[in-house]
Amino acid sequence: MLHGILLIALFSCAAFYIADIGFIRKLSLSPLIIGIILGMIYANSLRNNLPETWVPGIKFCSKEILRLGIILYGFRLTLQSVAEVGLAAIVADLTVVTVTIFLGLLLGKLFRMDKDISLLTATGSAICGAAAVLGAESVIKPQPYKTAVAVSTVVIFGTIAMFLYPAVYNTGVLGLDARQMGVYTGSTLHEVAHVVGAGNAMGAGIADTAIIVKMIRVILLAPVLLVMALVSEKRSRASHSGGKRRITIPWFAFGFILVICFNSLNLLPAGVTEWINGFDTFLLTMAMTALGAETNFAKFKQAGVKPFLLAAVLFVWLAGGGWLIARYIVPLL
Repeated sequence: MLHGILLIALFSCAAFYIADIGFIRKLSLSPLIIGIILGMIYANSLRNNLPETWVPGIKFCSKEILRLGIILYGFRLTLQSVAEVGLAAIVADLTVVTVTIFLGLLLGKLFRMDKDISLLTATGSAICGAAAVLGAESVIKPQPYKTAVAVSTVVIFGTIAMFLYPAVYNTGVLGLDARQMGVYTGSTLHEVAHVVGAGNAMGAGIADTAIIVKMIRVILLAPVLLVMALVSEKRSRASHSGGKRRITIPWFAFGFILVICFNSLNLLPAGVTEWINGFDTFLLTMAMTALGAETNFAKFKQAGVKPFLLAAVLFVWLAGGGWLIARYIVPLL
């Protein structure tokens, strides 16, 4: 197992190095995204030469290390940040997350898509991109290529939005003030990195609000995962009539909430928290790389264009619906 873990760790180190290259940094591509790309390149080139004894280590990274990474992600958040932005951000985030997930599942049925891909894509679009996809992956346990497909769609449209939002805002056509634009950006962009990139391009005032709103969205990952686990177990019991099955609760979701509460007490020095966040990014990069290493490009052909069509429709909803919320509802709160 150790050989497989060290292999993924080396790929993750390479991902951090690549993400720090000048033009890559300007694109706001996080090490997580670079990691899954490296893993997929490896899976479709040298993977056949990998000793079978290394495979358990790769799977350990995509499962256990992933769960630890989700828990430590809570050190980026505090309950004070929620109170700072207020009711407007909470209403906007709840509306966006709820509608996006249900819309994604509905469209998935209409498009006759794979249920796992529909749920993963909707969750990633609704909450926090790749991290949310990884969280959902730990609950529903799909085939690795389905996770990779969902992550790809989220990254593509999130990156488009990151460049599009500042350009449109600067034209003044949106009719939003700085507070409204911050809520709009934080409640609709996919990745935390996308929010940071777009927010900084529009000014510090917008960036600060956008990041806090985004962090509130991230907090919603925990209850979403709990509901997802309960629904998944209920359907599983229905398909096994007469048999009793133990409900699998995503314990890491509770750990995520506990870490947020602990971090809100401000007991740790800022330097320690910063180190933990860096270490957590490395763990999540390892998990993404491991998932990529389990993904063959042939599976993307098998999935077809429907996942990208679903992500495109959700992107249109996020851009349009989010603007309506920021323009007409936020000023009332």
